[in-house]
Amino acid sequence: MTYRNLSPEALELEFNPRAVARNLDERLAASAAASAETRTRLDCVLDVRYGPGAKETLDIFPAADSGARPGAPVHLFIHGGYWRAMDKSDYSFIADAFQPAGATTVVINYDLCPTVTLDTIVEQSNRSIAWTFRNIAEYGGNPERLYVSGNSAGGHLTAMALAHDWEAEGLPADIIKGAAPITGVFDCEPVLDITVNEEVRLEPEAARRLSPLRNPPRRALPLLVAVGGAEPRLWIEMSEDYAALCRKHGIDCEYMEMPDHDHFDISRAVGDPESPLARAMLRMMGL
Repeated sequence: MTYRNLSPEALELEFNPRAVARNLDERLAASAAASAETRTRLDCVLDVRYGPGAKETLDIFPAADSGARPGAPVHLFIHGGYWRAMDKSDYSFIADAFQPAGATTVVINYDLCPTVTLDTIVEQSNRSIAWTFRNIAEYGGNPERLYVSGNSAGGHLTAMALAHDWEAEGLPADIIKGAAPITGVFDCEPVLDITVNEEVRLEPEAARRLSPLRNPPRRALPLLVAVGGAEPRLWIEMSEDYAALCRKHGIDCEYMEMPDHDHFDISRAVGDPESPLARAMLRMMGL
């Protein structure tokens, strides 16, 4: 991916999805409303604490009939917002694709920049995965069938979880059985030169160290990298480059580019059980 010769204005258009999104406020409001409706319709346990941070909580949507069929696969979703915005409550609609299909769904929160650094957010995201592995059986989920996905900043955090040394924490190396980083921030260095960094406050060393393109997964596993075909060209190239990196390291990585979907359309597709993206993720889980 080549971006270093671009003007500040061009960088903003390529790497700040909010700068190019149409009718964004209305679309985000619609997602929040859909999520509120999901929480009234599906069984859920809200605001379960997984760590000490102010926002280190998660919502659990137990699988349909999990009481009768304990040991459901688990889908953990990490929300986007460029590490500085959004909330798990905006993404409850994710459960609409997975809970009825038989998966226990977990949607996590984490503290946001500039209150905390990106290093802290990566630690919190990983802590939520570890907590889920250790505790999800209490909610009818099978910790041995744990899958992770996330959109945008959540796609970055998903990829960083794949690069994490889980054995150093006394956990199985294969704690994550499959993953889907969606429209992810796989190269953090462009963030240094766009307005987003006024809040994220990344430094060059951290941007390099925390870029998934410098941190491939530690092990082979089912992997789906998805991006919207209507997103800016260089944003799409990040996903192409990350998929290529994973294949270079021997990982059977499926790449999915969804035509006519932009950064926010593809997020909604995750919660639509009829979308090609959700169907591919359910297949990965054996559902």
